Amino acid sequence: MGKHQPALLGGLFIGVLSSLPLINVANCCCLWVISGGVLVTYLQQQAKPTPVETGDAVIGGLIAGVIGAVIFCVAMVAMQGLGGAVMQENMRKALEQNSQVPPEMRENIMRWMSGPNIGLIIAAVTLPIYAIVAMLGSLLGLAFFRKKTPPPAAPMQG
Repeated sequence: MGKHQPALLGGLFIGVLSSLPLINVANCCCLWVISGGVLVTYLQQQAKPTPVETGDAVIGGLIAGVIGAVIFCVAMVAMQGLGGAVMQENMRKALEQNSQVPPEMRENIMRWMSGPNIGLIIAAVTLPIYAIVAMLGSLLGLAFFRKKTPPPAAPMQG
């Protein structure tokens, strides 16, 4: 198994499960992101006879989080393209029902919620959150899966 293959698999796990309708509901508490980080550490440890270094787990978790966030963002932008008109109409109705929102603010919100802007907003929020949470998940995985180092051998008396 290559050095970054666990991170790629963990990122794929995060991105796919976070993007699937209905299954993504469990990601409300970042369940899939944390699980992806734990998966990275598990796979790293299975590939090594020695304990996984903390730095390797952290880097793997960060990479997995970024990969998962990119997959999630691409999927969300694609879904926005498919159902974006309905979402924009619902947003417009909600803004019109709220009399406390000034008209200029409504226009700005609607402009940001259309086209490629929504992809930028999703990426700006998702990338750092997924990277940090997946890294924390990989540290959690260390607590579960890190192999114990054998005690040092007693010196030979002779």
